[in-house]
Amino acid sequence: MDKTLDLPGRLAANLAKFRTERRITQARLAERAGIPRSTIAHFESGGGNPSLKNLAGLAAGLQITIEELLSRPRGDVELIRAKDLPRSERGHGSVRLYRLLPDALQGLQMERMEILPGGFMRGVPHMRGAKEYLACLSGEIRLTVAGRDHALHAGDLLAFPGDQPHVYHNPGRAASAAISVVALALAEAPPR
Repeated sequence: MDKTLDLPGRLAANLAKFRTERRITQARLAERAGIPRSTIAHFESGGGNPSLKNLAGLAAGLQITIEELLSRPRGDVELIRAKDLPRSERGHGSVRLYRLLPDALQGLQMERMEILPGGFMRGVPHMRGAKEYLACLSGEIRLTVAGRDHALHAGDLLAFPGDQPHVYHNPGRAASAAISVVALALAEAPPR
């Protein structure tokens, strides 16, 4: 079986890749993760069924997310065709969202948004301190943030607090498109 398709294979490839990139021996990673070295060797060979505790330990030891540890291994350059971008619909089908970051980047979300004429979508307020940016690519978008309306046209950018209630609306007669970037506020480290 292709190791990029099965989870044990993905774990094996990613574990070896991240460990090698960071120049960490299996023994050193075992110390950091609180897992026996033989278990790490077993995972790197594609064996085993790791517990959530082991995955969390490995991710912490490598300073990555569990998602990165289990994701499909990628090369340095990856072309993703438009038809393969993860897509979702909101606003009763009047808004299409395309996820633009195939890799997990902590604290960052980016989507291409297409809003049909008359389309309407309530944004989900993000965690406290989040900042959101909406760049209108084409058409017209009315963005209401905390009760205040903002009209965007092609080329306009609106930066706003992402933790506030917000609503997207296309009042025009043609579809509109935009790029939405959300920078989530990362929890501050506790004082030492």
